[in-house]
Amino acid sequence: MGVSGCGKTTVGKLLASKAGIPFVDADAFHPKENIQKMTNGIALTDIDRKPWLENLNRELQQKSQTTGAVLACSALKETYRTMLSKDIESLQWIYLKGDYELIQKRMQQRVQHFMDVNLLQSQFDTLEEPTYGIHLSINNSPIKIVTQILNKTAQPS
Repeated sequence: MGVSGCGKTTVGKLLASKAGIPFVDADAFHPKENIQKMTNGIALTDIDRKPWLENLNRELQQKSQTTGAVLACSALKETYRTMLSKDIESLQWIYLKGDYELIQKRMQQRVQHFMDVNLLQSQFDTLEEPTYGIHLSINNSPIKIVTQILNKTAQPS
């Protein structure tokens, strides 16, 4: 979880590959209306996000019954994280944390993404940093971040 541009998809895909479980990209679950709003630089409201989060929760519930999954999702507010985790027994939050300037630079360099860089400030304004889970700096490389995640989530045998 984290603001747009923090590396959720890159790290999530790599982590899922290393863990041998499916990757779920929350962006793929946005309805057309949400994507259009974000493309036009309009921040989503909680009303816009509710059906999206409910669909993601259903997907996570399904995956939790079989393989599990790595989800890349902003999950900026505690209420969003509560909706995402509803009826899921085992879930680990990973917060990818970075400063505004670094993330803005990354967003300006990426291509073919619908999220308007001008919405980054609204993401930071909305963000309610979790007091739980694993917090990792995005100053590290994606492979180092994944290694940190795997080390911190390893179950003792």
